[in-house]
Amino acid sequence: MASPVTADTSRAASRHDLERHIAAAVQRVTNPIEGMFGPHSVSWRINRESALFLGAGRAALLQLAHPWVAAALDQHSSLLAKPIARFHNTFRFVFTMIFGSAPQAVRAAHSLYEMHTRITGDLPADVAGYAKGSRYEALQVPALLWVYATLIESAVIAYECVLPAITPDQKEAYYAESKILAGLFGLPPDALPSDWSAFQTYIAQMFASQALGVSDRSRFMAHHIMTGAGSWIHVPPWYRSLTTEWLPPRFREEFALTFGHRERKSSQRAHRFLPGLYAKLPSTLRYVGPYQEACARLSNRNPGLLVRSSNRFWIGQPHTPFDK
Repeated sequence: MASPVTADTSRAASRHDLERHIAAAVQRVTNPIEGMFGPHSVSWRINRESALFLGAGRAALLQLAHPWVAAALDQHSSLLAKPIARFHNTFRFVFTMIFGSAPQAVRAAHSLYEMHTRITGDLPADVAGYAKGSRYEALQVPALLWVYATLIESAVIAYECVLPAITPDQKEAYYAESKILAGLFGLPPDALPSDWSAFQTYIAQMFASQALGVSDRSRFMAHHIMTGAGSWIHVPPWYRSLTTEWLPPRFREEFALTFGHRERKSSQRAHRFLPGLYAKLPSTLRYVGPYQEACARLSNRNPGLLVRSSNRFWIGQPHTPFDK
């Protein structure tokens, strides 16, 4: 795989790429009601955990560190005015692809692709290796790959913050399964690192490269997210400290996020109290609504009120979409 510096930045995910991957993914499905992954997958095991919320801030900030992604979010999304809507939109697609039936996952993939075809624009300023006025498209492979990578890696970091560490074999299995999700995003197989080790190398290369960089505008958006501005959520100091801890030092500096003695102590306290607190959560709170809805579907049960309420928190609606 090419390094982020030498990669072809003009390459876009094509409809042919998407349809070819969907066909291959569907062919592997043995029971469509179980979806693309199924209840025995590592993907279900990791992504069912509400602990994923711990990594949402990190993933969001690292996405803002990609100038194309930051410009698209600024110019085409409700991130600043309605940050919760952006949160819901992300998890609505991701959770449908992971926990929905196979037909739901396919419809979600088509809908996401169509949405991305409408997201284009010009960079408003020079950032890192990109010139002001240069063109971006949401379907450009490097940007799609980076968004996918932030979600996959941040999920593992958040999981291991409160639960026993995932074994190397499980990480390999998780990454192998995640390539199905990447294909549903529209990413062609040859754009993906080959295995978990190569995936980690790719991320390290990105962190050190001019493929990422923080502008004044993306810094403003990051601080907007970290304070919960524009939403009913009050982001606690320990969450901000954890998010900052999980960023490379380069991006702590570029985003102007303090990680001094106070923040270190706060994140250390979070590491101590979160696992015990998380272990006491009832399953209705510990597991995300779309996972609970999937379990009800497999048992031929209607999801109850608590599941619908959890769905409203995670995806902004009572049921996983794209059902018809």
